[in-house]
Amino acid sequence: MPPSAPIAITMGDAAGIGPELITQVFRRQPTWSSRCVVIGDLAVLRRAAAVTGGLLPIAELDGPADAAHVPPGVVPLWPAVTLAALPAWGQVSAAAGRAAADAVTLAAEAALRGEVSAVVTAPLNKAALAAAGLDVPGHTELLQALAARHLGLTPEQLPVRMMLHNAELRTVLVSIHVPLRHAIELLTPARLDETLAVVQRHFTEVLRWARCRIAVAGLNPHAGEGGLFGREELDIIVPAVARARARGWDVSGPYPPDTVFMRARRGEFDVVVAMYHDQGLIPVKYLGWEGGVNTTLGLPFVRTSPDHGTAFEIAGRGVADPSSLEAAIRAALQAASPVTEEARPSG
Repeated sequence: MPPSAPIAITMGDAAGIGPELITQVFRRQPTWSSRCVVIGDLAVLRRAAAVTGGLLPIAELDGPADAAHVPPGVVPLWPAVTLAALPAWGQVSAAAGRAAADAVTLAAEAALRGEVSAVVTAPLNKAALAAAGLDVPGHTELLQALAARHLGLTPEQLPVRMMLHNAELRTVLVSIHVPLRHAIELLTPARLDETLAVVQRHFTEVLRWARCRIAVAGLNPHAGEGGLFGREELDIIVPAVARARARGWDVSGPYPPDTVFMRARRGEFDVVVAMYHDQGLIPVKYLGWEGGVNTTLGLPFVRTSPDHGTAFEIAGRGVADPSSLEAAIRAALQAASPVTEEARPSG
């Protein structure tokens, strides 16, 4: 794709805080106007602007390429998604769910055509998606299905992983939203090999780093203590690390989960592969919920999002903090212009 291709920002659920956050970000970062394109509904953004500081200029574009001509401080809107009526703030709406999914689909298709350099998604509401009759749990599954179809693959043939990160720490999860008992069952040699491959490709092929230092956390206390506290490290994790190292990757571990995140924060590692949801996300969110970013690894394009949901309980009040969305947009802009090993950011 051309270096000047903007990043796409989807408006999220119109009844939630996504549109508010978008308007706040462009108030705080006026120079981003020519580097981004928002996919959504004009009336939705106007209403959001009204509760986040009043009048905000919005430029309606014919497509992503027009973003380059948008002056600073103007919201660059591609109004390719419309709603017949504005949904009530904080209420599940089938129409809002459908519009939010349509915006994601348009953004993904534009990325797959090379018209945008990355995709940033404002929060969806799973109940609204279901009300719209959409059989997708959320963004990740929808984007995975769209990308796989474009590549002539099944979703299972295009593995993706979640990376949550902030300025101090990056973690990638082997499993996500499953019961803890199921998460242990999902820790298989094939799934761990797949996770390490997805991480390696993201940093070396997408971000173009010369080297990525990947630390692998253990599953059990003290990384199993040589088999005293469980054999998952000996039977699954140690062999997977050895296979990765045999491929020339800078992978090490397993490390005790109670210390590996601190070591990564100090700069010993670039990313930690965690064995399950809470093991990896508690450290990141503790260090900085407001600036947290969710990046989907494994897609054929960069996708980031804030690390929170639609927050229906505060929607329409103009009090939502845009920091996480702002960080997600910044991460997408950085990923769209990869840096060298020497110049890469430390966070």
